[in-house]
Amino acid sequence: MRLINRHFSKRDRLIAGGAPIVLLLVIYLIMAAARHAANPSDKILPLPGGMFTAMAGLLTTPDPLSGHLVFWADTLASLQRLGLGLGIATLFALVLGLLIGALPPVRATPIALLPILFIALGLGETSKVVLIAIGVAPVMIRDIAAHVGSLPREQIIKAETLGANSWQIIARVALPQAMPRLLQAIRLALGPAWVFLISAEAVASDIGLGYRIFLVRRYLSMDVIIPYVAWIALLAIVMDVALNALSRRAFPWAHGDAR
Repeated sequence: MRLINRHFSKRDRLIAGGAPIVLLLVIYLIMAAARHAANPSDKILPLPGGMFTAMAGLLTTPDPLSGHLVFWADTLASLQRLGLGLGIATLFALVLGLLIGALPPVRATPIALLPILFIALGLGETSKVVLIAIGVAPVMIRDIAAHVGSLPREQIIKAETLGANSWQIIARVALPQAMPRLLQAIRLALGPAWVFLISAEAVASDIGLGYRIFLVRRYLSMDVIIPYVAWIALLAIVMDVALNALSRRAFPWAHGDAR
């Protein structure tokens, strides 16, 4: 059987996806053990025990200044910024994507001026959220607009024959078909959104996962950096899996699934 025609079961997909991760962990442990055998105080590749000790303090010991558990406070702050940024981007993508895709007069309006509207929202904590929105919203808007614009013309004609006006066509024809595409657009935007978040927190912040990573890097605290990076990756995977599950449950027809 040709590889292109081979279909993996769910179990095979889990094994195929997990195998590279296990292999990387084994390679890391071998390299870390070799470095510590040559230099017990090595900080570049910490052993699991060192990472556990460093993270235990961040997980269980309150910060003397704020009184918060550092790890969970960083996670909450980052997730709030990420959620707000993606929320703004999603709202703009849905509204403008529908309008641009369905209405030719709106399609003629340039969307390159949108970043100026975002920038005008201000600095401070808002700037971090706005950076995420600026980074992902234009791509999401274009994706939704292209999807709506490519809907079969027959659907529009049938709706018009039944007496629907432009706004009814958008709400009853375009919107239901745009929603599963919107969820897929959010999934694709998760990676860039995390990159923008970490960058924003590294530049000007006093709390957050990105802030903590850039704070401790000056001390070569890889026993903190590596777990934080792994935690960010895990959060991104959980978000992606949750969005995919939501899309399959809410819109099974978009995935070729029968109810």
